[in-house]
Amino acid sequence: MIRTLLVANRGEIACRIFRTCRAWGIRTVAVHSDADENALHARVADTAVRLPGAAPAETYLRGDLVVKAALAAGADAVHPGYGFLSENPGFARAVLDAGLTWIGPPPEAIEAMASKTRAKKLMGLAPLAEVGESDLPVLVKAAAGGGGRGMRVVRRLEELGAALEGARAEAASAFGDGEVFVEPYVENGRHIEVQVLADAHGTVWALGTRDCSLQRRHQKVVEEAPAPGLPAELEEELRTLAVRAARAVAYVGAGTVEFLVADGKAHFLEMNTRLQVEHPVTEAVFGLDLVAEQIRVAEGHRLAADPPRARGHAVEARLYAEDPANGWAPQTGTLHRLTVPGVRLDTGYGDGDDIGVHYDPMLAKAVAHAPTRAEAIRQLAGALERAVIHGPVTNRDLLVRSLRHEEFTSGRMDTGFYDRHLAELTEPVPDPYAPLAAALADAHGRSRFGGWRNVPSQPQAKRYAMAGQEHEVRYRHTREGLAADGVRVVQAGPHLVVLEVDGVERKFTITRYGEEVYVGATRLTALPRFPDPTAQLAPGSLLAPMPGTVVRIAEGLTEGATVQAGQGLIWVEAMKMQHQISSPVTGVLSALHAGTGQQVEPGTLLAVVQETSS
Repeated sequence: MIRTLLVANRGEIACRIFRTCRAWGIRTVAVHSDADENALHARVADTAVRLPGAAPAETYLRGDLVVKAALAAGADAVHPGYGFLSENPGFARAVLDAGLTWIGPPPEAIEAMASKTRAKKLMGLAPLAEVGESDLPVLVKAAAGGGGRGMRVVRRLEELGAALEGARAEAASAFGDGEVFVEPYVENGRHIEVQVLADAHGTVWALGTRDCSLQRRHQKVVEEAPAPGLPAELEEELRTLAVRAARAVAYVGAGTVEFLVADGKAHFLEMNTRLQVEHPVTEAVFGLDLVAEQIRVAEGHRLAADPPRARGHAVEARLYAEDPANGWAPQTGTLHRLTVPGVRLDTGYGDGDDIGVHYDPMLAKAVAHAPTRAEAIRQLAGALERAVIHGPVTNRDLLVRSLRHEEFTSGRMDTGFYDRHLAELTEPVPDPYAPLAAALADAHGRSRFGGWRNVPSQPQAKRYAMAGQEHEVRYRHTREGLAADGVRVVQAGPHLVVLEVDGVERKFTITRYGEEVYVGATRLTALPRFPDPTAQLAPGSLLAPMPGTVVRIAEGLTEGATVQAGQGLIWVEAMKMQHQISSPVTGVLSALHAGTGQQVEPGTLLAVVQETSS
C-alpha cells in the first residue's frame, strides 16, 4: 500500500494529484526547480526537494535527480503527471529499479506508444518517408511528448527544412528528445479522443469520448465530454480502436487514444500513455477520480467488469497567460488574484505568485458539469465572465466568446475554428465608462474646494491605456461631489463607483496594483499626464513580444543585409515554445541588437528593418 508519493512534475497537475493524495491519507513530496522554489505545488506538499537550476533540461527532465529525490524523501511511489518525463520509458524503469511503485503503464507499453512513429507502425500506419508537392500540406510533429510543442504545418516545400529544424529544437527543449516525423495534415477535422483505464488483470475500460477541437498552435484550449454529434457507429468504432490499442501493448493505468475525425472517418493520431490535461471532464461525466483509480491500479486492485454509467455533460476551458490578439504571445508578471466562481478550478498558482518564462503559460483549468451540453456551456461561460483575474493579460475574453460562438454552441466546430474566427473573437470591446470610473475612484476625497471658494472647479483630466488604446477622461469637483458630463455620479469611493447612464445605474468595482487599475474585468494602466518625448522608436523596429531567450538568428543575418517581408529573422523561446519574429516589410536590416542566448523583456529592441521604396 502506497504511503508517500512523489509527483515528478510541477504546477497545476502536481497540485491536483496532491489533492487526491490528501483525501486518501497519502503523504506528498514535491520536486521544484529554483524558479519554482515558492510555487504553489512546492508549498502545499508535505515535503519538497530542490532540483538545482531553472531550465527543464536541468531539473524536471533529469530523471536521475527525481529518483534520488524520491529516495531521499522516503517516498515509495512516483506519479509522473503529464509532460516532462511522463512518457519516458527510461524514467519509468529507473523508478522501478529503485524499488519504487510507478503510477503509470509498464515501460514496455510506454516505449511502444510514447513514440508516435512506433505507435503508428503498431496501428498499421507509417509516417511519410519523402514529401512531394502532392503530399502538401503536411504536419511536422515531435515523436515524443505533446501539448502542441514541436509541431509545424508546412504548406510549401521550401518551408520544410526550417520547419524540421524549429520542431526539433522545440521538442528537444520541452521533452529532451528531438526526434520528429512528417505526416499528412488533415485540414479542419475534429480532434476526438477516448479515455482508457486498464488494470493488470486484463480489464480495459473505454470511458467515452472527448472533443478537443478548439486549439491554438496545435494545443487544446476547450475540451468537452462526451464529444457532441458523433454517429453511434462512429463512436463505437472509436471506443473499439482505443481498447484495441491498449490491449496491443498490455496497457495498465490511465491513457488516452487520440483521433482526427474528418468526413465521417477516424484517423489514428497517437496514444498518450499518461493522464491528460483534460481528464477532469471525463471525471465529471463518469463520477470518477482518475488519479485515485491510477493509484488503486498501481496497488494491484481490479477494476469492475464494466465502467460506471456516464451522466450529463462537462466542458473545460484552459486559462492561459497569453495575448491571443498578439500571436498568442505568453505573458509574465504577478498574478495578483484569481477566482472563478461556481465551477471546478484546477490551478498551480495562488494569489501573489509570479508567472515566469520557464514553463507553460497555463494558469488554470475551469470545468463545468451539468445535465445537458447547453447548460454546461452557459455555466462555464458565465463563470469565466464573472471571474476575477488580476495580473498578466489572459485569454479569458477569448474563452467566453468562444463558448458563446454559434459554431461551438451548435457543435459544428473543428480544428480550424481559430483560423477562421480569431480576428472577431479578439476584437477589443472595452467598456467606455471604465476609465471614468477609475478616475473618479482615484479622485475620491481629493476635493478642490476650500471654504472660501465660490467659483466652479476647472475640469480635471486623467489618461489611461485600455485595450491597446489611450483614453482621456474629464471630471469636476462640485459642492455636491464629483461630476462628469453625460452621466450622473451616484456614488464615488476608492473601491466602488456607481454611475447612472441613460437612467440605468451601473456598478464598477475598482482594484489597484500600482499603476495597474482593474475596473471590474477591465484592465487599465494609468498614464502620465505628459508623454515622455524620448520614448520614440525608429520605423521598422522589431521588439520582443514577450520575455524569453533569443535561441536563433537567421543564418547569415548581419546589418546591411536585404530581407524580405515575412522572412523569419529572430527566434525567441518562452514557456517552452519558440516564437518567430519576422520582417514586416522588404528592406535592409539597418540594426541588429539581438544575440543568441540573450535574455529579453517585452519591448526589448531586437532589430530595425528600413523599408526600401517600391
